[in-house]
Amino acid sequence: MLTIQNAIDGRKVTSASTRFAAVFNPATGEQIASLPLSAKAEVDAAVAVAKAAAPAWGALPPMKRAKVLFKYKELLEKRADDIARAISLEHGKTHSDALGELQRGIDVVDFACGIPHLLKGEFSRNVGPDIDSWSDRQPLGVVAGITPFNFPVMVPMWMFPVAIACGNTFILKPSERDPSAPMLIWELLAEAGLPKGVFNVVHGDKEAVDAILDHPDIAAVSFVGSTPIAEYIYARGTAKGKRVQALGGAKNHMIVMPDADIDQAVDALMGAGYGSAGERCMAISVAVPVGETTANKLVEALAPKVRALKIGPATDPDAEMGPVVTAEAKRKIAGLIDQGVKEGAELVVDGRGLVLQGYENGYFLGGSLFDRVTPEMTIYKQEIFGPVLSVVRAGSFDEAAKLINDHEYGNGTAIFTRDGDAARAFADKIEVGMVGINVPLPVPVAYHSFGGWKRSLFGDHAIYGPEGVRFYTRLKTVTARWPTGIRKGAEFKHNGLSLGPDRIGETQERTARNFIRENDGRSRGTALPLSKLRCKVNPRTVC
Repeated sequence: MLTIQNAIDGRKVTSASTRFAAVFNPATGEQIASLPLSAKAEVDAAVAVAKAAAPAWGALPPMKRAKVLFKYKELLEKRADDIARAISLEHGKTHSDALGELQRGIDVVDFACGIPHLLKGEFSRNVGPDIDSWSDRQPLGVVAGITPFNFPVMVPMWMFPVAIACGNTFILKPSERDPSAPMLIWELLAEAGLPKGVFNVVHGDKEAVDAILDHPDIAAVSFVGSTPIAEYIYARGTAKGKRVQALGGAKNHMIVMPDADIDQAVDALMGAGYGSAGERCMAISVAVPVGETTANKLVEALAPKVRALKIGPATDPDAEMGPVVTAEAKRKIAGLIDQGVKEGAELVVDGRGLVLQGYENGYFLGGSLFDRVTPEMTIYKQEIFGPVLSVVRAGSFDEAAKLINDHEYGNGTAIFTRDGDAARAFADKIEVGMVGINVPLPVPVAYHSFGGWKRSLFGDHAIYGPEGVRFYTRLKTVTARWPTGIRKGAEFKHNGLSLGPDRIGETQERTARNFIRENDGRSRGTALPLSKLRCKVNPRTVC
């Protein structure tokens, strides 16, 4: 059976750990690999080589760093199908979903290729008499990323392309669930010409995470995952003096106004709620129709589409949704559906109990749809992270907006409407970091930045884009004044008298001639015209 290795100092290294995690194919339930869970010593080894590589990499001109990323982008595009298959094999998402994930990662590499421009500072001339001031963004040194199972390629690529473009070296700790795809993107980065030690991969669990958080030579940590772990990462990392960005969970709502195009809203909810089996932090998990008529139309149109979802393994080109990632995840999602029924929600479509012929041991669930969910219910409060959509009916726009603003999470949200006034009020007043207007998944493009509000983000910086550049660099401001130099010529003193060329006057001529007689054997005792005298005192004078 395949044993997953670490990548340290430009080569694959077999871990010495005696602790292992099994890696499964979610479509079949079969173990396909074994993952050693690295100990602190292996994290220390990765940090040591990253620290040794940091000075030379950080000193390399940004244009040369960008050339490595240009080559890397080319290789990613050439190997796109291989990478997507590696994602699907261990995560379970469809091939098209995996290709989409990779493309969003490549978009960030595209952005990072522009690093020569992105690192340009600001310059102010004459902030004082003959004083100039300028700013510079410099790398932090060694930084690290801890990434989740749901996007094993995209989320790491939200981090390391920007980090290494800025001149840092990087330690990646990917999810234990799907470690092969991160190893493949490491191989391609090495093939692109990245120097040894600049990018390293260490697999592991909490022991490796804590070693990263506690290591004094790691300057910054990026994290994406659940809110409880994000809060832990932020608290422990900052207590050790690190810069931390920790992106947590979500409960994303989509308001459907009475004037919305219902067919368009339903199509949006199908993709946003059930794509990637709902295992994404920007998934829409709560639909909020405004008014009973709107709600009835929405549920009536949604139910048959949810029932008709084509579910299958990634090898099925017609599959619209694959399995969830683990047997544990399947049990948790089914348990929350049970809880929703117990608490009084109306289960319109039940995705439990789905069995696919030939894949009886796979971690498959059908899509589930709840109606008449209330804010007191567990399925409303908790992030389910599965193919479950809840409909919460609201009597007005204000009531719908209040639901969103009152929730502890503030990652993403959307409104579907034809009314510009409602859309503008929503964009201005909603307390969420990423907002869509007739766009169900408002994930910012690579040259903007991704980040939620409230308990969806811990730290002051969003991820990738301009915020990523700011996170992975530190600002230095230089204020400079130069003393008078040789531009004004040499200046000599004789008996306390200054003899610079701009100070020789007729009253000083005799003293200057005596100075030359005493210091130039060729002209001793000879009286020189003043023009020649200037040549002697200041060699830069044109004579």
